Order: sequence, then C-alpha cells, then structure tokens
Amino acid sequence: MLGNFSYVNATKLYFGEDALQFLHEELPKYGKNVQLIYGGGSVKRNGIYDAVVEILRANGKNIVEDGGVMPNPTVEKLREGVKIARENHVDLLLAVGGGSCCDYAKAVSVSVNCDDDPWDKYFERFEEPECEIVPVGCVLTMAGTGSEMNGGSVITNHGKKLKVGHVFGENVMPKFSVLNPKFTMSLPKRQMVAGIYDIFNHICEQYFSGEDDSTSDYIAEGLMKSVIHSSLIALENPEDYEARSNIMWTATWALNTLIACGKTTDWMVHMLGQSVGAYTDATHGMTLAAVSLPYYRFIMPYGIAKFRRFATQVWNVDPAGKSDEAIAAEGLAAMESWMKKLGLAMNISELGATEDMIEGIADGTFILDGGYKVLTREEVVQVLKASL
Repeated sequence: MLGNFSYVNATKLYFGEDALQFLHEELPKYGKNVQLIYGGGSVKRNGIYDAVVEILRANGKNIVEDGGVMPNPTVEKLREGVKIARENHVDLLLAVGGGSCCDYAKAVSVSVNCDDDPWDKYFERFEEPECEIVPVGCVLTMAGTGSEMNGGSVITNHGKKLKVGHVFGENVMPKFSVLNPKFTMSLPKRQMVAGIYDIFNHICEQYFSGEDDSTSDYIAEGLMKSVIHSSLIALENPEDYEARSNIMWTATWALNTLIACGKTTDWMVHMLGQSVGAYTDATHGMTLAAVSLPYYRFIMPYGIAKFRRFATQVWNVDPAGKSDEAIAAEGLAAMESWMKKLGLAMNISELGATEDMIEGIADGTFILDGGYKVLTREEVVQVLKASL
C-alpha cells in the first residue's frame, strides 16, 4: 500500500517553441540584477545566449556574467558563484543550460546569504537553509536531470573525491523554468543519450522500491515506455521535434517528486555512479549506465516480483512457461540491448575507472536503505568490480 505523503511543486513551467518569450512575464517579478549562469559556451554558439540577453535587456535588467559552469560543478566554482552574487547584490539567478547549471544555481541560491561554508553545511551535514534564498529561474538546454522542477543540487569536491547531492525543499525549487525542445537539438549524440539514460534511471530508482501496486508505479511504467520509444526515434533523427518534446517532458516528470509519492525509493545506482564520477569526472548519465545492470542483477532476487513486472509491463516479455526469475532476467537483458543500441557506457572501465580505484569509490558511496537490499560495503565493492 502507498505510504503517507504530502505533495507540492512550486515551479511554474513554460513549454514549447515559444516558451522563451514568457521570460517577459517572469522577469518583472524580480529586482534589477540578474546573475546569468551558463556553461562552456555552447549557448553562445547556438544563439540561445543572445536571445536571453536580448530579453533581459528589454526588461531593463543589469546582467552579471557567471559562465564556465562545468558538467560536474565543483565546490570551487560554487564559492566563485557565491562571491559574484554577493558582490553584485543579485536579485535573480538565471541558469541557461543543462542540469548542471540548474544544480549549481540552486547551490548558489542557498549559499549567498549563508554564514557557514556551503560544502560543510549542505553537502556534508545535509542541513537546510536558514538564510534568505536568492530565487532561481532556468532556461533548459538539455533534457535529463529534472533539475528544472526539483530542489536537487549535486556538487563535486575533487579534493575529497566526493560527488554529493542534496535535495532541498520546495523553497529552493526554481520559481520558473523555460523548456523549448528545440534548444536540446544542438547537443552532441553522446550527451543526448546520456541524458536519456539519466531520465530512465531516475524512474527506475523510484520504481524499484516497495511491493505495492501503486498509481506511482503505473505512471512510472508509462514514463519508461515513453522514454524507450522516443529515444529510438531521436537516435535515428535527433531533430524529430515530437521525440525530443516527449523526452524533455518525461525528464521533468521523472524527477519532479510526483512518482516518488508513497515510495521508499532506492537511489543506490546514483550513489554508485556519483562516486565513480568523483574519481573519473565522467558524464553523469554514463556513470549511471555503467553501474546499473550489475546493481540490478545483484538486487533482483530480493525484489523479484517488481523485476518480473518490469519485464512484462515495460519490455513486453512473454511470461508463458517461464519462472519469475527467468522473466525478470529477460527484462534486464532487454534493457541491456536497448542501452547498447543507444551507445551508452556499459562498464566503468570505459569511463576511466581502474581496479585500484575500487576501494576509494566504495568509500565514497553513500549506502541507502530504500531499496530491496541494503548493501554492505563488501557488496558495494562486489557490484563495482562487476561494473569494471
């Protein structure tokens, strides 16, 4: 049965080819100084930066530049962003980019008026902000993380070899997000498929928990089938607007907390993948892909009913004359075939991980208890070795 829960989402979304024009409605709600957050420069090459700047200027905003946000935002970059915001008394943090820019903006938002070191407070002690929060808006250019409609923020500390996520409350969620599927079409294929797998795994992390027959699970199955269907179309034609629209919309619903309602949720694939990322700085979606199958094959016996359901409902495995174990295994084999077709990383060696890193990666893996099996440290090492 479903557990007790409350649900709220504070983010307003604008979706479609004309979504950027709604900035004209949002910007007047905030003060004059806008910190414009973006990544390595692709938004300048594809024209999105110029379009955003034009709207900011039309609304009389003072633009404070904060570029160079890396795919795995670092604690050093976070401190730099906080310094920029403080010195310029910013009224709005506008992230133009993918999930990393959105995550980074949220981390800056809770740190500008905080007296403590943000890493210590939010990413080691996992405390909630007690200070005034600078509002965040997002213009999304990559589908995957769902950061445009949640309170999540992931920051990397290379010095400590840790990549840590903190899911903040509704007050930290973006106030608004602009989603134009066309903005995602200039992404290289590798980034596109990494984002697609990030979406899919977000759904899996919530789906593979609990033995209930819940509404959340039915929604999750529909979202997974949509991702699979649209991903294969986008793989053949990256400019298929319908496919890219569905991928972008599914990414948002995969992690805006809706399908987590009533579920314990797992998130161990993310814990494993993020620790791999702390050592390799590899693309987030690829680290998830590389550890997923070894983890799911390990825990499958402990949640056999759900893995059987996953096989029949998501992958259309015919159960006739087969044991539950055989059906479940066939479902994961179908998932593996799809992953290979997309061109995802299927092991952590591809991402630069080596056997001598395994113990350190295991040390950096947070062990959670929401899934079908609470791993011991030795089992974490076992899964990581199977991922090599």
